[in-house]
Amino acid sequence: MADQAKIGTDWQDQELDLILEDYFAMLRAEMRGEPYVKSHHSAALMARIGRTHRSVEFKHMNISAVLQELGRPTIRGYKAKANYQGALLAAVERHLSAHPEFDLDFKPRLASLREDAALYEEPPPARSDAVWARNPDMARLVRKFDPAARDARNRALGLAGEELVLGAERRKLQSLDRPDLARKVRWVSQEEGDGAGYDILSFDPAGGERLIEVKTTTGTRTTPFYLTRNEHDLSGERPDVFRLYRLFEFREAPRLFKLRPPLEDKVQLSPEVYRASF
Repeated sequence: MADQAKIGTDWQDQELDLILEDYFAMLRAEMRGEPYVKSHHSAALMARIGRTHRSVEFKHMNISAVLQELGRPTIRGYKAKANYQGALLAAVERHLSAHPEFDLDFKPRLASLREDAALYEEPPPARSDAVWARNPDMARLVRKFDPAARDARNRALGLAGEELVLGAERRKLQSLDRPDLARKVRWVSQEEGDGAGYDILSFDPAGGERLIEVKTTTGTRTTPFYLTRNEHDLSGERPDVFRLYRLFEFREAPRLFKLRPPLEDKVQLSPEVYRASF
């Protein structure tokens, strides 16, 4: 039964720590394909902390909102609600710091690599769409648990995204009655290495080159990503043919948007590493 004195009050640190433990227990079960019942988890949590069902459910959705900004997977059915108290950010930081194995446990499903896999395109987000860009505390959390660095380290994820785009480009040219061009599409990063500044050589229907750099994340459309100096320089040298394909939500149903140079007009670029020389 709910504690009437808690209705309408902020959650305390101990309560937030308990609901995060509960949320991640459900999330791990979901990611591993193990059955669980949300209502059972909610009832047990309500009994421990004395919060109402509505309050518990809303806090679960708040957690989804924070994890989305961090490019982490979330529980299906708990739609992100971004109107959360600042103490939740500190609680998420405590939990992720205490459980670094979470990212190691997470293996993205790559079932999207079927021959007929669809790849849906959306308009790119605006530069100010990311919540973390407007919230200094969230921005600090994003820097600490850097989703761009995590995605960059995940070589299997990057290769899977490139392979998906490679197949989609070939199928697109086939559908446009250009099988000759489809046969010329090349996976440059695999054939020549990563130094070219792009991953895939493709073509427009008229035969013009498309130099495609693929950036893949299991996060949302506003999850930040790394851009190398080679990629940035090439986008400036050949803006007419360079395209950046951003794949997102790769764990479930990959979608993408495309960015055309100048990239500075589309994203906020900030230096992350400096090269020191004499």
